Amino acid sequence: MPARSTRKTKTTQSGGRSSGSKASAKKKTTQSGGRSSGSKASAKKKTNARGGQRPGKRPTGPPRKRKPAAGKGRRPRRIEAEADPRGERLQKVLAAAGLGSRRKCEELILAARVDVDRAVVTELGTRVDTARQEVRVDGVALPKTKLAYFVVNKPDGVICSNSDPSGRPRVIDLMPTQDVRLFTVGRLDLHSEGLIILTNDGELANKLTHPRYGIQKVYRVLVAGHPTRELLGQLRRGIHLAEAFVRVPSIAIKSRNKQSTVLEMVLEEGRNREIRRVLAGIGHKVLRLVRMSVGPLKLGELQPGETRRLRGDEVRALQEAVRQERRTSNASKLD
Repeated sequence: MPARSTRKTKTTQSGGRSSGSKASAKKKTTQSGGRSSGSKASAKKKTNARGGQRPGKRPTGPPRKRKPAAGKGRRPRRIEAEADPRGERLQKVLAAAGLGSRRKCEELILAARVDVDRAVVTELGTRVDTARQEVRVDGVALPKTKLAYFVVNKPDGVICSNSDPSGRPRVIDLMPTQDVRLFTVGRLDLHSEGLIILTNDGELANKLTHPRYGIQKVYRVLVAGHPTRELLGQLRRGIHLAEAFVRVPSIAIKSRNKQSTVLEMVLEEGRNREIRRVLAGIGHKVLRLVRMSVGPLKLGELQPGETRRLRGDEVRALQEAVRQERRTSNASKLD
């Protein structure tokens, strides 16, 4: 009997130790759970700090821009001037001052080369009032100039560019006066002849040359050989050039010689050497090319190398032609 009592007592003590072990294990589990909860809370805090992304993944959204260090990589101050209903668009003002076409003037603005009242402007469409604001390009104030319009009968061997490192004769050299900066409206290649407009009105120049306005240019072309009507019909339907598929809206035979043919062609856009290239595409070389008219303006009796100032009614006719073609284009889109 004493032995049994001792064995029971040991069992009880062992059970106590077992209960203690369970309690200790439970306590450790609780503590571990607490640490796990803390880890989850910490991870959640990190997740929230990263904009809702899990740790180890890149955050979404645009990257944050770092501010440049003082004195390093700073750009000139830019402004977005408030629209002034009394003013004109900045690119139009630049074009009117003879700095080039409207598109060229837009490039000047985007390149941060233009400032208004000593603040750089890079916003296209900004309106300015030249009567009370100073506009400068590359630090030079715009001169106060009046719009001028001239027509020239360009001879063979004269270039349309205002600058030529080779020193070839330029259309601008044919002008009677050099006190106004002018540029050509469109181009004729070196060996092409005929009507070309010179002006400092960049807005009108852009409209006369942009395909969107569809201003027609008429050309008299002398070609080698006798192109058939089927080949001319092919040009009306369209022909592939290296950069695009082009059509000649109108082409007609004016006369035939023994070894050549005189054609009259009408274009609404002028790609580089387009007439020469499309005719070469059907096997007929251009021997001579003369532009006869641009919209309502005709070459008339103007001799090669001669120039004259456009009359007011001629300028208004060009402006009206641009407006009319624009309305026609918009109406056709609606149809």
